[in-house]
Amino acid sequence: MKTTKLKKLFYSDFILVLLIIISGNNITQACYAQSKNEDYTSKVPRFIFDTILHNQELQLKNNPLILRFATSREKLKNDKYRPIYHFVNPEGKLNDPNGLCYWKGNWHLFYQAYPPEDPRQHWGHAISTDLVHWRDLPYAIYPNPEYQCFSGTTFVEKDRVIAMYHGTRAGNMVAISNDPLLLNWEKVTGKAVIPLNGPTDAPLPYTVFDPSIWKKDETYYSLSAGRSAKGPGGKWIRANHLFRSKDLAKWEYLHEFVKDDRFTLIGDDGACPYFWPIGDQHILAFFSHMSGGQYLLGEYDKQNDKFVATSHGKFNFGAAIPSGVHAPSAAPDGKDGVIIIFNMNPGKPTVGWNQIMTLPRKLTVIGKDTLGIEPAGNIESLRYNHKHLDSMELPANEEIIFKSINGNTMEIIAQIDVKDAPMIELNILRSPNKEEYTGISFFKERGFHQGRPYEVPRPANWKYKHQSMISLETSHSSILPDVLSRPPEIAPVLLNSEETLKLRIFIDKSVVEVFVNGKQCVAARVYPERNDSVGVSIRSQGKSSKLISLDAWQMKNIYEK
Repeated sequence: MKTTKLKKLFYSDFILVLLIIISGNNITQACYAQSKNEDYTSKVPRFIFDTILHNQELQLKNNPLILRFATSREKLKNDKYRPIYHFVNPEGKLNDPNGLCYWKGNWHLFYQAYPPEDPRQHWGHAISTDLVHWRDLPYAIYPNPEYQCFSGTTFVEKDRVIAMYHGTRAGNMVAISNDPLLLNWEKVTGKAVIPLNGPTDAPLPYTVFDPSIWKKDETYYSLSAGRSAKGPGGKWIRANHLFRSKDLAKWEYLHEFVKDDRFTLIGDDGACPYFWPIGDQHILAFFSHMSGGQYLLGEYDKQNDKFVATSHGKFNFGAAIPSGVHAPSAAPDGKDGVIIIFNMNPGKPTVGWNQIMTLPRKLTVIGKDTLGIEPAGNIESLRYNHKHLDSMELPANEEIIFKSINGNTMEIIAQIDVKDAPMIELNILRSPNKEEYTGISFFKERGFHQGRPYEVPRPANWKYKHQSMISLETSHSSILPDVLSRPPEIAPVLLNSEETLKLRIFIDKSVVEVFVNGKQCVAARVYPERNDSVGVSIRSQGKSSKLISLDAWQMKNIYEK
């Protein structure tokens, strides 16, 4: 692009931002007002596919995008920090996952992709039969009339899949596909079905951003993400605005959807909302740009079209940037659970790619206010070279190095009887002299207790019950000067008195995910520089404890046959 053109674009954007600051208007509304008459046709090659599965597969074999993706994956595969069993897009940058759904034997993962010839967000596309082995498909949804294809959800019907997403500078869009691999998409009305601007110049009573969609009886419902200035002193608070439609083209605004939210913080917003049944309740998962990924559990009042929030939890336990968990995409698993996946931000520059996806996680309700969280999919199919350690005592204050267990693409399952030790530390990606290491620490009953009753008299069987804490410490993970350090991820986990500690740890080049007793998960990106930063050790702080067992596997590359 010529320098003069760059200067012109920069100047135009600067004036736009200045006008927004002065007016206080929504940024997307201002963008739309500036550019609603422009043509945003994508420069990425677009293909129309057959509607019969066999013919689609034949077309994909020699599709230019698929061939290009394979070439790009081959070029990037030797990058030291590129994961081998977490999903990474085949080319360019990656952002939010979108529209996770199950259709005709495949899980479909869409995501914000940035094609090299037109690096505006398009919906990238991959499929999997087991939520582990992912296969690239061509870009699914292209911009125009919107400027970029932002986040959204899908809703699966018997004969089609509906995608609802945010189109920048236009509004919330709806697209439909019904072919076997969801390769062909058609946009309903060819324009935004919930536009950024209302029928008059009066301020809208809602915000227009990341939408979700579901169906009740014969009516479609949609949430639009955002905030509302209804907090104390007129401060902003999380809001999700509810719409309904009979035909997907015309949408009626109803009201704010969530009732009794005393859980989220002043300043939160409700981006990337996903509303689904889970067990005998409903879950609203979302991302706050201020305080990260969260969820509300509660009851769906279908008569009044309200979600009554009864409990709350988090998916982030530190900032999303750098190296943290970011936005969700979620879908029902057909068994009263929900499958959820997140993108993760980088903490170091990498050439040709940046973000990754977490492993898909299965969410279940394991108590009235307790969310179960475990890795989803056929993880076991990736394991090889199994190593097992039998029971052993862990003396106080002595670091034990497991000489037979090492690697940077591993799964580890450790079961530990903590006894009275105040802290157990498991170090992974450890160099021999500990110049680099990533620490996973469990602090027994070192969190807040569950609250104090003020009834008089106090319940006879009541006693203080403290949460334990799990910490993922990455500040010593790398000696490189361009790695952005971050505080530890520290999350609460409540274990029953008879429960032993069970850690399920996934290490994949530049990402670590730690699942705790099926109740909690912490994750972060890491970038060890040394080739010998592959060791594993354990330490019982203050008092002795017991390692009941430890199993470790090396993990296969999901992109190699």
